[in-house]
Amino acid sequence: MSAALLEGLLSRYSVGTKHLSDPAPTLAELQRMTEAALRAPDHAGLVPFRLAAIRGDARERLADLFEQAAALAGKSAADAARDRLRALDAPLLVAVIARIDPGHPLATQHEQWMTVGGALTNFLNAAHAMGYSGKMLSGAKVRAAPVVAAFCEPGEQLVGWVVLGTALKPGSPKFSKPDAADVMRDWT
Repeated sequence: MSAALLEGLLSRYSVGTKHLSDPAPTLAELQRMTEAALRAPDHAGLVPFRLAAIRGDARERLADLFEQAAALAGKSAADAARDRLRALDAPLLVAVIARIDPGHPLATQHEQWMTVGGALTNFLNAAHAMGYSGKMLSGAKVRAAPVVAAFCEPGEQLVGWVVLGTALKPGSPKFSKPDAADVMRDWT
């Protein structure tokens, strides 16, 4: 691994929607990020996920869905309006949809989920390498009926959204990370 690649990985921090602005990745850059996602751990040639870019006017449609989901969940009008604005905070959102095959003869569900996680990691690392910032968001909205119906086909599960844009300020860790020596140890 090149020193530059390793330093890039070590310098990546999650950046939330409040700290992102335009420009967002172009369609061509999203395609390159998707190519990186497709290099995730491969189990039996499966691609147990798909991605959907939410750009331009589609963000307003997502905002409507967020507001509708909040209202169905019994939230106040003010909270529903706040949820609506969350869809508009980031310059670009990418929906992550899992297509896990419970009966696949070569790859267990666990292995398929590992591929989804690896794809997300590769996607975010590619975005960082291109100079963009962002992070993965999920929460109750991934289970909200109107949102799920808009994004998922039968047998699919909405995992969440990757929010992307240009960081307003250099990233920094929000939480202290454990020491690597506390995470990686010899097994005896």
